[in-house]
Amino acid sequence: MKKINVVCPHCGGINAIPVKESYLKAACGHCKGSLLDTKPLSIAAEAFDRLMVNDERLIIADFWAPWCGPCRSMAPAFEEAARAFALKAQFVKINTEEQQALAGRFAIRSIPTVIAFKNNRQIDQFSGALPASEILKWVRRHL
Repeated sequence: MKKINVVCPHCGGINAIPVKESYLKAACGHCKGSLLDTKPLSIAAEAFDRLMVNDERLIIADFWAPWCGPCRSMAPAFEEAARAFALKAQFVKINTEEQQALAGRFAIRSIPTVIAFKNNRQIDQFSGALPASEILKWVRRHL
């Protein structure tokens, strides 16, 4: 059975889980927290780098700022889209005010900017707020 490495959203532990079409339950082998938690993670550079190197899922990163109106208006749509991809994709939020070096690493010039990463490589991006239905379509193209 094929397995995929997944980083636990609670403790950062690396878990090898079987690849399935859907999952009813999946717990971290380290902290026993649910791996099915779909709430986007607010992360800093160190956690982002750990995720990129150790997690084999699609990583969807929203680069945003608290003062940005479009960023705030897209946040619920981003969370809604994340719920559709339990253990298929990991959604993360990167505050560009707090993580300026990380935003600079990806040449973020406008926000919100959402970038899809696979196998530690940037594969696509879009800028500007989108509704959940469009985010869902965009993510599905990369799974």
